[in-house]
Amino acid sequence: MINPKTPSSMDMPPIWAPGTKGPETPNIARVRDYWLGGTRNSAADRRLGEQFTLCAPQLPYLARTHRNFLRRVVTRLVGDGIRQFVDLGTGMPTMGNVHQVAQQCAPECRVVYTDIDPVVVTESRALLEGDDRTAYILADVQRPEQVLDSPALRRLLDLDEPVALLAIDVLHHIPDSAGPAELLTTYADGLGSGCRVALSHTCRHEQLLDAMRLYSDIYNTPLPEFAFRTTAEVEKLLAGFEITEPGLVPIPLWQPDLDTEPDQNPEHFSGCAALAYRS
Repeated sequence: MINPKTPSSMDMPPIWAPGTKGPETPNIARVRDYWLGGTRNSAADRRLGEQFTLCAPQLPYLARTHRNFLRRVVTRLVGDGIRQFVDLGTGMPTMGNVHQVAQQCAPECRVVYTDIDPVVVTESRALLEGDDRTAYILADVQRPEQVLDSPALRRLLDLDEPVALLAIDVLHHIPDSAGPAELLTTYADGLGSGCRVALSHTCRHEQLLDAMRLYSDIYNTPLPEFAFRTTAEVEKLLAGFEITEPGLVPIPLWQPDLDTEPDQNPEHFSGCAALAYRS
């Protein structure tokens, strides 16, 4: 039985506030790991995940759908000859994340991860210890210089060679006031010619918005603002890029693997995905 309003949970800082979470405090990155079937999560993380899914049962499906797109698009990029990746707003690098998929296809692939949360970065660096083809940067996605000027990125990647920028399940955290289209352009320009951009974006959906309001009402906890854009608004984020086939489409329909992903039901939520390059 979930106890929605305990005094301790009421007194804690918001779980999404970077730098406020110790290892024993619920953590959104580890909740996602739980939804993906991972083991890098605690009882507190699982309890929080259950509270979210009580209000929005589609959230684990949504997390898996974004992660399956990541697997498909990274596999496609490696097949196209890309061996370098920058992943924005990573969370925990587990359960089929970029380095696991890319290096299984081509062991020489190199991956730079980023996250704004120092607790997540510390835990993730420990997980990646000994892998000299990966790096994890503490950085704010909205400050591209923190990523592009990072000594770790400059040491690991050769910017004279093509790089893929991954913005998977992250852009809905960036408000329009921060200029997400300009941010993508700045990243692509900074990563050099031939940069590819892969994105998946949770779009505006009234059922999801209702679920967020329900969570806040039940648990007396305000949620952060999200920028759940329409498909047309997501397409505008890629102005100046050429979108490759099959275009900007519902996430499950982007080059689906019918053998391993039989559930092709984009009506379960509103979201879209695309792979693009600088035109």
